[in-house]
Amino acid sequence: MMASFGQGSRRHPRSRGRTWSRTGPDRATLGIVGLVCAIAGFFTLGIVLGPAAVVCGWLAMGRGRSGPHPVPAVVALVLGAIDTLLAVVRLAGAGAGHGLL
Repeated sequence: MMASFGQGSRRHPRSRGRTWSRTGPDRATLGIVGLVCAIAGFFTLGIVLGPAAVVCGWLAMGRGRSGPHPVPAVVALVLGAIDTLLAVVRLAGAGAGHGLL
């Protein structure tokens, strides 16, 4: 008989324990991180923090299209999009004044 390192290795394969589901605090954390990125992006580094907020908000909303979405995730997505748009407009305006565009 072969030695086994885990008593219930046949009943509970290792791959099942490694799977990570995006439920509960993981989605909430991503939503809050996205919200913080979106708010901070209005003041500094909007071209970087805006898309980061959009990505965090998108991931926090999850894959399902139906059902209620967490409020911080939606707010992070919307504010991140606005933040990115404003950063692009600022960069275009700064470039137009110096003859770059």
